[in-house]
Amino acid sequence: MCNSSLPLFLLLVFCIVLASADPYYGNSDYKPSSSYTTTTTDTVFSLKVPTLDETTFDNLLSFGYYRKSCPQFESILHNKVKEWIKKDYSLGASLMRLHFHDCSVRGCDGSILLKHDGSERTAEASKTLRGFEVVDDIKRELEKQCPKTVSCADILTAAARDATVEVGGPYWAVPYGRKDGKVSIAEEAALVPMGHENITSMIEFFQSRGMSVLDLVVLSGAHTIGRTSCGSIQYRLYNYRGTGKPDPTINPKYLNFLQRKCRWASEYVDLDATTPKIFDNVYYINLKKKMGLLSTDQLLYSDPRTAPLVSALTATHSVFEHQFAVSMGKLGIVDVLTDQDEGEIRTDCNFVNAY
Repeated sequence: MCNSSLPLFLLLVFCIVLASADPYYGNSDYKPSSSYTTTTTDTVFSLKVPTLDETTFDNLLSFGYYRKSCPQFESILHNKVKEWIKKDYSLGASLMRLHFHDCSVRGCDGSILLKHDGSERTAEASKTLRGFEVVDDIKRELEKQCPKTVSCADILTAAARDATVEVGGPYWAVPYGRKDGKVSIAEEAALVPMGHENITSMIEFFQSRGMSVLDLVVLSGAHTIGRTSCGSIQYRLYNYRGTGKPDPTINPKYLNFLQRKCRWASEYVDLDATTPKIFDNVYYINLKKKMGLLSTDQLLYSDPRTAPLVSALTATHSVFEHQFAVSMGKLGIVDVLTDQDEGEIRTDCNFVNAY
């Protein structure tokens, strides 16, 4: 590692130590219990550490939530996700994106899955979302094995994790117990970042959901795989901010490629121009080369609040992979519903239950 990048790398490691000391900081009851036993001769200190299944959180999520009620849950989900991604590799990125959209509006409550007039799913901002059929397939099998037990919100959260692993990303433990929301409003889908916001609004968006600037930069790294429609970036290629010219921050050679690739808005282009099918930190290296596809991607390297983290993440893939798991864990517990009065366990992820 070159000397110039060492201070940035150390800064990132310091941030990660703080962030990952407790991935569910503020929501965790994971505290070891201790006891002292005194005899006439000595004092013995014993430390009891709870098992993963026993670990619970202030929001009542638990790693062992389905251990008795549906022990086959994760194996069923894993096999289904693996099967779908084997057929269509692009579903890996789609499931991660679907999970992000769900957690961005009303928290991780499965509201993006509801299919009715005026729901988030019908909104303009949601028209390119994919992966619904994967969730439905998992749910159908679970209803056969464990009827009315596993929520759609838990299915989507775990499916995003397994999808990440299937495309070469890290694994993280997911606590369960989310209830499914009963409300889904199309207008609220506009809250989700679409790639043209400024960094201040992106930071505010993440902080309002209990997440940090580090989480913003790291989760943006999900764009190491996947693609977007040319229609979402054409304004950068031909008429940036009404100038009639391209965005001057785009690498000229990359701009030439994009202008040839994106003559039609309906075409698709890879988010990572260098290694689009590999889950790695090359996304951040691309930003330093002015090859960020979305405006929000490239701005991460030009804004002083985020640029040092981008520079540090270019240094080593392992640091990015570790922190990605931590940040995805935090995303998965945003504003979850756990009380029976707050939500339900849908029997069909597309519709609220009929009572």
